[in-house]
Amino acid sequence: MLNRKPTFFFFYKATCFMIFINVALVTAKSTIEPCSNSDSCSALLGYTLYTDLKVAEVASLFQVDPISVLTANAIDISYPDVENHILPPQLFLKIPILCSCVDGIRKSVSIHYKTRPQDTLSSIADSIYAGLVSADQIREANSIADPSVLDVGENLVVPLPCTCFNGTDNGLPAIYLSYVVKAVDTLAGIAASYSTTITDLMNVNAMGSTSIKAGDILAVPLSACASNFPIYASDRGLIVPNGSYAITASHCVQCSCGPGSHNLYCMPASLAVSCSSMQCKSSNLMLGNVTVQQSSAGCNVTSCAYAGYANGTIITSLSSSLQPRCPGPQQFPPLVAPPTHVTRDSVFAPAPAPQSNGATTTVPKTSFPSTGSLPGLPPAGAPIGSLSDASTLVNSVAALPTALVIYFLIKYSN
Repeated sequence: MLNRKPTFFFFYKATCFMIFINVALVTAKSTIEPCSNSDSCSALLGYTLYTDLKVAEVASLFQVDPISVLTANAIDISYPDVENHILPPQLFLKIPILCSCVDGIRKSVSIHYKTRPQDTLSSIADSIYAGLVSADQIREANSIADPSVLDVGENLVVPLPCTCFNGTDNGLPAIYLSYVVKAVDTLAGIAASYSTTITDLMNVNAMGSTSIKAGDILAVPLSACASNFPIYASDRGLIVPNGSYAITASHCVQCSCGPGSHNLYCMPASLAVSCSSMQCKSSNLMLGNVTVQQSSAGCNVTSCAYAGYANGTIITSLSSSLQPRCPGPQQFPPLVAPPTHVTRDSVFAPAPAPQSNGATTTVPKTSFPSTGSLPGLPPAGAPIGSLSDASTLVNSVAALPTALVIYFLIKYSN
């Protein structure tokens, strides 16, 4: 009698093989940026509020200064008691964080969460931190043996995704936003909302196709204005995204990055109270002042610029130059009142596909250079893993030629 294994056994093992591939590929949710030193950079998290929270409560979740949350979102900080303003649920905010290099990978590990009654790893990951982290990632970061048992008051490390890419995008200053893809999103919509291109998003995230799905986390480059302060300045490396501002020098100086600009402009902050001198030496100009004088040779421009904060002192720099034409007025990002509700067209909303009041929107076709990569694999030389492309790769495996599937069946039947 011939000893033959049942046919279903072949398919069982082949199915297990496919499930293993799927599990292995979708473990991570975001782009992984390798790193080999201990430096850090400024980064942003795209965060959607799970309930109504005070500004200070949002800041506490991420252990950041409440003022920095407001300024990153171009919210006017001059409103009375603004740190206790209640923000509405489902509001989308950019949260500034420090992105570090940990065990050769870029991530933020400075954020801790103290557990409360009824908390689970899933509720912390999916609700409180809005999908920026997974329950498994929290479990692994805290060496939790039994995730079903959480003691009230446990202090958990919450590892959050971030990227630096040398603070540049295509050679220009940039700061990277970790954005959780929503069900309504398309890659074209995200690119349009953040003034970038589909090609750039694909390159940054090592994507082999434009396919994205809800829960993926994309690194989105935002054009920015970068400082050039001396190494001894405590705020060296200050970088501000377009359309926002930052408060520095112990809340004495406000630095803005106007729309479409790469030039950081700093002036005394609106709430400056007890600050060191902001006057440029050998001049009657104050920080942020610019004088222009037209002449037959061009325009003489003299400015008093901010040059960093060191040992409690505001450093200023006086410069004069002859320019072909006189500069126009400084562009400031438009500031908004602290939001009280969320609307479809709110500047704080996530990035859906481009739409216009029911009218059909045509997205221009984009040509992608040939890389010679296999379908579903990231382009050569791209950063390690947008695991947003994991599903694409799984689909590619599922579509393998019949002969290859038969090979797996024979291999696993022996």
